[in-house]
Amino acid sequence: MAIDIDTLFKIAGVGLVVALLYTVLDQVGKKDFAQWLAFAGFLYVLFIVLQALDSFFTTIRSVFMFYE
Repeated sequence: MAIDIDTLFKIAGVGLVVALLYTVLDQVGKKDFAQWLAFAGFLYVLFIVLQALDSFFTTIRSVFMFYE
């Protein structure tokens, strides 16, 4: 079972945008904002990964019929 390609592109896009904005904010001297941006990006990607894991375990549960 493969992870959806849209999810991978979404994670890569968030990473690129956060990296670009982090660099810009760091060059301007707003290191604090840059760190908060990186933290927010991390939380967003973590949320996406948790959704993918939930979908994965739901599929596994339905395959083996482990219903509650």
